[in-house]
Amino acid sequence: MGTRFELVLAREDEPRWRAAGEAALECIEACDERWSLFSSSSLVARVNREAARTPVRLDPELYELLERCLALRERFDGAFDVAIGRRMRALGFRGEPQAAPRAREGFELDSTTRSIRFTTPDTALDLGSIAKGHALDLAAQLLREQGVDSALLHGGTSSVIALGAPPDAQAWRVQIGSDGAHEVLLRDAALSVSAPRGRTSEAGPETVGHIVDPADGKPVPLGLRACVVAPSAREADAASTAALVLHARGAALESARPHDQTWLVEDGRGDALVCGEASLFRTIHELAPTHR
Repeated sequence: MGTRFELVLAREDEPRWRAAGEAALECIEACDERWSLFSSSSLVARVNREAARTPVRLDPELYELLERCLALRERFDGAFDVAIGRRMRALGFRGEPQAAPRAREGFELDSTTRSIRFTTPDTALDLGSIAKGHALDLAAQLLREQGVDSALLHGGTSSVIALGAPPDAQAWRVQIGSDGAHEVLLRDAALSVSAPRGRTSEAGPETVGHIVDPADGKPVPLGLRACVVAPSAREADAASTAALVLHARGAALESARPHDQTWLVEDGRGDALVCGEASLFRTIHELAPTHR
């Protein structure tokens, strides 16, 4: 998935927990082999090559994930959508830039054949807004099944899931961003941080970020940042992307936020809007010195 994954396991039975950690990393690597855009042999790459011409059968896991992606697209009024591969390529984020799609990209799923079909010829999937979180959820579930109840997992430092808490604390403390403006406390919960400045491209005379509004393909302003705490990493991933797009649209975030999530959105001018359980986030001025 083009990023680095790391696990921290609070040591108890070291040989057994080390084996569990290695199995969790193997689970993440298997996800990468199936879903990565950076491998021509992945199932997602095959879907992007063929689904505009003929339905492509999916494995049960990818089918379920794409079903959830369609539900999230509807839940967030189109602010989250994995059918934006061509738009990302047009902006230079996925190889050599190509022309932008002529119509909004889309796909349909067939539950009878467990297959996918693109509804426009310019469609391509890009799971970058949810794949890391989903892989972390699967790895965390594997750790739980192996008896690990205290661990922190992250993908690219922007997607994090916490199992339990460290032995000497009530929760895992995660600092957000290189500026350290906020810290979040995680216990059996996940965090996703989305910021356009995390990956940029030169699109004509301007620099643009990698998060776009699927409705029109326009990148959201570079100064925004969204942090979402949710029960699962994949839900947090999708919501942090949607929160940025909705904020850029001027939408009411409180009405869009699922009740089991907390959203923090910063506008780049020092202002932050928190929707949900505000006590989860603490500003750096409220913190005692700590290791980070």
